[in-house]
Amino acid sequence: MSALPRPPRPFEGRIERLLDDSQAARLRKDGAPDGAPNIILIMLDDVGFGSFGTFGGPVPTPALDAVAARGLRYNQFHTTALCSPTRAALLTGRNHHAVHMGGIPEGANSFPGYDSLIPRSSATVAEILRQNGYATACFGKWHLTPTWEQGPAGPFDRWPTGMGFERFYGIINAEASQYEPPVYDQTTPVFPYLGKPDYHLTEDLVDQSIAWIERVRATAPGKPYFLYLPTPAVHTPHHAPKAWIDRFAGQFDAGWDVLRQTIFERQIALGVIPEGTVLTDRPDEIPAWEDYPDRYKPMASRLMEAFAGFLAHTDHHIGRLLQFVEASGQADNTLVVYITGDNGASAEGTLNGAWAAPSFQNGVPEDPEWMLAHMDDFGTARCENHFNAGWAWALDAPFQWMKQVASHFGGTRNAMALSWPAGIAQAGGLRSQFHHVIDIAPTLLQAAGVEAPARVNGVDQDPMDGVSMAYSFEAPDAPGRRTTQYFEILGNRAVYHEGWMASCFHGRVPWMRFLATPFDGPQERWELYNIAEDFSQGRDLSAEFPEKLEELKAVFDAEARRNGVYPMRDPARRADPGLAVPTALGSARSMTYTTAHVRIPESIVVNLKNCSYRITADLEVGEAPARGVIACQGGNMAGWSLYLDAAGAPRFLYNYFGRELTLVGEAGPLAPGPHVLEVGFAYDGGLGAGGVLTLSVDGAPAGEARLERTVPVVFSMSGETFDVGLDTGAPVGPYPHVYPCTARIRTVTLERLSDLSPADRRTLAEREFRASVSSQ
Repeated sequence: MSALPRPPRPFEGRIERLLDDSQAARLRKDGAPDGAPNIILIMLDDVGFGSFGTFGGPVPTPALDAVAARGLRYNQFHTTALCSPTRAALLTGRNHHAVHMGGIPEGANSFPGYDSLIPRSSATVAEILRQNGYATACFGKWHLTPTWEQGPAGPFDRWPTGMGFERFYGIINAEASQYEPPVYDQTTPVFPYLGKPDYHLTEDLVDQSIAWIERVRATAPGKPYFLYLPTPAVHTPHHAPKAWIDRFAGQFDAGWDVLRQTIFERQIALGVIPEGTVLTDRPDEIPAWEDYPDRYKPMASRLMEAFAGFLAHTDHHIGRLLQFVEASGQADNTLVVYITGDNGASAEGTLNGAWAAPSFQNGVPEDPEWMLAHMDDFGTARCENHFNAGWAWALDAPFQWMKQVASHFGGTRNAMALSWPAGIAQAGGLRSQFHHVIDIAPTLLQAAGVEAPARVNGVDQDPMDGVSMAYSFEAPDAPGRRTTQYFEILGNRAVYHEGWMASCFHGRVPWMRFLATPFDGPQERWELYNIAEDFSQGRDLSAEFPEKLEELKAVFDAEARRNGVYPMRDPARRADPGLAVPTALGSARSMTYTTAHVRIPESIVVNLKNCSYRITADLEVGEAPARGVIACQGGNMAGWSLYLDAAGAPRFLYNYFGRELTLVGEAGPLAPGPHVLEVGFAYDGGLGAGGVLTLSVDGAPAGEARLERTVPVVFSMSGETFDVGLDTGAPVGPYPHVYPCTARIRTVTLERLSDLSPADRRTLAEREFRASVSSQ
């Protein structure tokens, strides 16, 4: 097998002292294999198997229809049930625990299967293709960088540009506002929404993709490209233009039970699930639509309309990309892989849905009355909406459960279509071989005519776990080559082996963040399914075939040990100090920042939650009144901001989940000259408690207020950050985007002045881990 990079070619001419006595040899450049196709790999976020119209769903999706018509649909394609693990497996061709991504980076621990450090022994398909003559680019959501490596100091080895992508434009974190996203261009923060009132991230990503392809083709016309487009859509927040949401007005008023039945009937009619498939029952934890309060049904319907509009809008813009490829004459030799989600539909929005994502991420119940009164906010930048768990269950038809639940297909079965006119003659077909996301990388390599290398950049490579799916292109009835595949996320676990599936639901439903469930406890029960005859896991055969169940449990144990799945951890288990991963700040309790500090992730800033604290700003005002943000953290859904208002007066604002805004400050502007502003907070103690907030200017009191409650765990998982001199995301307070400070800011110092009790520290660590679970 080959090694990358390849050694330089020896010079084939002759070198003497003078040119006339020497013989030149034409310099040759390495390139991709002859006829290698362009590759476009598309992955959406948090979409259930039954969402897309192509697979019986309620949302018309013409772009996926077009890929399916030109190529093939796969109805037994699987992901890991969670975001980062799926993405790591997709790009490396290895199982997610084997590449250290058993969870998301925000929930990493010190065991190898979970430390979030993708090893260099598992080079990405992008790196392999790049070193085989491909241009490579990633536009979208990354979410594979350890939290302590996400700041401006790097290192950038595990950013896209360090893992095989020559071009990156998108978000590095889990989720983002579609209107005010924390975009990076390579590793530099940018603000593409400024001056663009109609900005939307999905549109921007497709525009960037098209522009990049045009540049590649114009400057290296013979060079194939690998374009990876992992949109943050349709992860919460469900942000879409109102016109797209209104297209679905009234279409979901019959509720989630009727929607699920309708999807199931369409799936049967389309043939994307076989006749005789069982439509599995609704979990007891999800109320029937008829039992859901009538008062809140219009709110729930509108939340689903927002999701549907978001998905339709996303597919439309992906269609723009594919139409560009077609119009430019590239389609015949372009392999398009369209994976409709990185896991099943998300039920993390709780039974009532959510207006502010940080509320459910902090374990603070959303007030349905507030949501009902603010329905007009859904889909806009004024909120971070997420739909009810019932809709997620409906959209995962015909399967049990949803995202996070790796034991059942509602969490792991995702619709997929691919097209390649030059490589697939039997267009329009359906393939039902059992496959997994790890199979994509070897499929791409085989299509490109590239061998998986034994050594990359001096590091011996771990073998790929995936098998190429190319055998199925022209052989619809060929036996599947993936005969064994384990699944595990957050204790939910299963194994597929030679047509059978053993499944164990660990017991915690995705929207319950604080429920502890013991391993091997009474809530766990292994089930057995004959997948060859039971497409939806609808008939549990564990009582009939106990020996087969024990056989598969042994297969799971062997796969778990081989891939580094153990030790499994319950999300509500008390934190063990030994599980801790590195932090960028270490034990620092005080840090001084300057205007060089912009878009600093929350995890690497002095933590001012659940404590008394002091914020001190040293600045100088010129002759004209100054205004703008001095320092801030978070966004419009939660955070704080120290700023000078339009009149030049100092203000400090604390934002509690976008609903309670507490403001202190003087009425008059700061006079010209140097000033010291100091914010103090005397904390009551405990978790998420209140306290007394004060502001002083040059030592003189300038305002006081009491906070009855504070944000306990995280201000934002949508990429809202800490900034000095401006506000880089959704404004924390009542001021314009960015709102740069016109005063000269010398320093801003954050100081943590108290600490939690040991018991509260343990509880907080548990809550931080559980909050991370809701951000994938």
